[in-house]
Amino acid sequence: MRGEASGLIADWPQYLTAAMLVLVRLSGLMVFAPVFSSAAIAPRLKAGLVIAMTVLLAPSVAAVPGARATLDMTAVLGELGVGLVFGLSLSLLNESLMFAGALLGMEFSFSLVNLMDPNSKVETPVLGQMLGWLGVLVIIGAGLDRTLFAAVVRSFCVVPVGRAVIQAKTGAALLFMASGIFMAGLQLAAPVIAAALAVEMTVSLVARLSPQLPAMVVGIPLKTMVSYTVLIASLAMWPAWIERHFTALLDAAGRLMVAS
Repeated sequence: MRGEASGLIADWPQYLTAAMLVLVRLSGLMVFAPVFSSAAIAPRLKAGLVIAMTVLLAPSVAAVPGARATLDMTAVLGELGVGLVFGLSLSLLNESLMFAGALLGMEFSFSLVNLMDPNSKVETPVLGQMLGWLGVLVIIGAGLDRTLFAAVVRSFCVVPVGRAVIQAKTGAALLFMASGIFMAGLQLAAPVIAAALAVEMTVSLVARLSPQLPAMVVGIPLKTMVSYTVLIASLAMWPAWIERHFTALLDAAGRLMVAS
């Protein structure tokens, strides 16, 4: 009994150092990852969640083969980089939804209707806010938040604590992933854009055949109603799209992790 107690006392500095590194890796999720980065969650709750997970994971993480529980600059920057890779990769999903909302706002004549985003502290399109909340609901409803935590826990086996290395190609890969925001947003808004374009072309052709038709008076309300109808009809496909892209971004973040 005394031998076990002395062993725990002797290993306590290692566990404490491992806990600090785990805390650094998990902190990146609270800053950028969807749901957890929301300003609606109190900072105390975020801190409590991170501390609770750190206490639970530290003993197991310190016992992983190859772990280097040393509190130096290399280890701290590596763990911070892993957390930021996860957070930044998943934040691209929110940016895609925001961009889709901006495109839809132009079709609905809402391009000047903006709201203050509590996360970024900048004005964002009102439809972008709506789609962002839709993404949060899908993530929570599909259990993707738990999938994120499971992926982070598995990352300690792939890249043991203190062994993470952030290379230059990781930043290039993140930039390449960020370029997909525009394509993803365009894919989401494409049905509405196509419907609005078809209405505008139809009204323009009818106006050419009948100059007495007030094209501006008829075209804008008709385009808005058709766009709303197409948007509501296409919302049924959005949850599957959000879930698929969330999983793809999570897998891409896992492939970017490198151990020394």
